[in-house]
Amino acid sequence: MSTNDAAHISVMPREALEILRLPAGGTAVDGTLGMAGHARLMAQALGPNGHLIGIDRDNASLRQAERNLASLGFLKIDLLQGNFSTLDEILAGLKVSVVDGILLDLGISSFQLDDAQRGFAFRSEGPLDMRMNPDDGASAADLVNTLKEEQLEKIIWEFGEDRFARRIAAAIVMNRSKAKITTTKALADIVLRALPKGYTRGKIHPATRTFQALRIAVNEELESLSLGLDVCFRMLKPAGRLCVISFHSLEDRLVKNKFKSLAFEGQGLVLTKRPLVASDEECAQNPRSRSAKMRGIERI
Repeated sequence: MSTNDAAHISVMPREALEILRLPAGGTAVDGTLGMAGHARLMAQALGPNGHLIGIDRDNASLRQAERNLASLGFLKIDLLQGNFSTLDEILAGLKVSVVDGILLDLGISSFQLDDAQRGFAFRSEGPLDMRMNPDDGASAADLVNTLKEEQLEKIIWEFGEDRFARRIAAAIVMNRSKAKITTTKALADIVLRALPKGYTRGKIHPATRTFQALRIAVNEELESLSLGLDVCFRMLKPAGRLCVISFHSLEDRLVKNKFKSLAFEGQGLVLTKRPLVASDEECAQNPRSRSAKMRGIERI
């Protein structure tokens, strides 16, 4: 098992399986396949007569996941490029009407973060891209170099929750007037220079929130999640379960409110009164899990 596999699988795998409670011989979907860490465990729970469906927007992740699942020849596996927000269309293409369980792990995988050419992180120099699907839509560089200052400020404030959003947006606009911003390092340096004099850096790099905000905007993550929660819930059998792992307060709020609404309407039973969080031991082994929140719902 590679480091990437371990990092992916270690985000509350036992808790996810307990929420999903997949039946032997059933059909389940990992809507954010990544390195297939959770998918491998789901496959083992489904057993030889089961059907595992894996979906990811990133074709490179799909190819790696296929290699990681190659030894699981005992059940039917379908891996497809796509967005879980169109799960109804994906399942229709497979001639599957409903499923027993669906997992959504909304975190970005270490496989993507570690590839400088993808532009998700600023620890190493790379093109300012950030697209989950590199062949689709506008890149982070497109947004940074074309959006109005107030639009950039709104993205950084709402999606990054950065109190210096106004200063950072103004600095981006000023710097791009001199030269186009095309690399991760260039943007990170602009953010650093935008901070007030005497500002003491906290535990995270000051550019972290700006990069997070741009990634969310580039991939329309909140829009996909809002639509995807409805679509995924509709694709569940009665007693089927949906498990969602989020890493951002805005994502968790969306999930909580959607599950609460479905329960109020009598359509679902919320399985987590409060979100599950990783144990201290898991957080020590994998710092990525510290911000993870897990919620589950069962279709009535």
